[in-house]
Amino acid sequence: MKTLIKTRRFSSFQIIILGFLTVIFLGSGLLMLPVSTRQAGGASFQDAFFTAVSSVCVTGLVVQDTAAYWSGFGQAVILTLIQIGGLGVITVLALFSIVSGRRIGLMQRHTMQEAISAPQVGGIVRLTGFILKMVVLIEAFGFFALFPTFAGKFGPGRGSWYALFHSVSAFCNAGFDLMGTEEPFSSLTAFRGSTAVNIAVMALIVVGGLGFLTWDDICRNRHHFRKYRMQSKVILCTTAVLIVLPAVYFFFCEYGEAGLADRIRLSLFQSVTTRTAGFNTADLTELHDTGKLLMILLMLIGGSPGSTAGGMKTTTAAVLMATAAAVFKRQKSAHFFGRRIPEESISSAAAILLMYLTLFLTGAAVISYIEQIPLLTALFETASAIGTVGLTLGITAQLCGASRFILILLMFFGRVGGLTLIFAAVSDDAHSAVLRFPKEKITVG
Repeated sequence: MKTLIKTRRFSSFQIIILGFLTVIFLGSGLLMLPVSTRQAGGASFQDAFFTAVSSVCVTGLVVQDTAAYWSGFGQAVILTLIQIGGLGVITVLALFSIVSGRRIGLMQRHTMQEAISAPQVGGIVRLTGFILKMVVLIEAFGFFALFPTFAGKFGPGRGSWYALFHSVSAFCNAGFDLMGTEEPFSSLTAFRGSTAVNIAVMALIVVGGLGFLTWDDICRNRHHFRKYRMQSKVILCTTAVLIVLPAVYFFFCEYGEAGLADRIRLSLFQSVTTRTAGFNTADLTELHDTGKLLMILLMLIGGSPGSTAGGMKTTTAAVLMATAAAVFKRQKSAHFFGRRIPEESISSAAAILLMYLTLFLTGAAVISYIEQIPLLTALFETASAIGTVGLTLGITAQLCGASRFILILLMFFGRVGGLTLIFAAVSDDAHSAVLRFPKEKITVG
């Protein structure tokens, strides 16, 4: 037995999953301490575990209001879990190794590559150092941008903590907020008229959702768009489309009663935050069913690979759209910017879409049946969980234990990634990789 334990080698995917689970359970233990809650006695395991999963998976769904229920210590634990979850457990461990001067072996480099979706192992240590610098700079920008407004409303001391918390939460696309002292579960609705808060939070969300590889490309090539990697070009173009088009819908179809400036802020903010951030500046229950359905689609798509965001990813949606366009045009292969998309990327995109739709729909159907709530409301909740968004129509805190457990599974799946879980469960088989069966045509469509 000892020999088996010593010789047991975990794959990169299994290490990533174990890392997330370890942080989740440690966070749950800390949140259960009496010092973590405002009321004596501490949190129950169910509340602590749900909050820890939501924090590490940077989702933002909560069963207890963050400001009203958790103490300063509890909020600090949540913020730490958000930071670790946003960067990725493996990335955080790698940063500690780099700072301490420890040597990083080939296996560790490969695990780091998988964790941040890097194209190659070479240069992975440099990229990790770049990530650390970017995180510090961006979150510092968020702090200084939010501080004047929060300090003016809550005072310098409390305003500093609020600015730091919301800067990290927005950059990590987590959606946790501390506004519950004004009104429980109110998110940023009190700041719907603050242009400074809206712009700062939206900027943090977009930057965090683009991915570190994209920002590495931007910093290296500046305004020379042609020199960017194909993936960076696809991410930037897809992100722009997914911000502009939904904002146009919200502007003309949802917020017609608001003034022009308020209408622009509301439309842009809801468009940006829906794809994984979880903040809201408007009452989502007042949206039309069409608006809710649009938000569900945006939540499922999510952010970009190697980012702090979850969801199927913008590249997955882009590959599927390009593949469909190629089929409609009777072209042999899909392509972007003069580059052909590999068949394995198309296969992976199709598999990811199937997994997300299956889990999202199944989870919603079960929750709708258990809780006896409208299916659209349940679909909104499960899309928010699997997309690690955190938006809700106000039902999370009222759900029973079984429904909460479904959301926990969806949040974990959405953050770690479906293919990561599959690859961790299925061992590599060199023989099956070489073996190919005879081909026979099958009619689809």
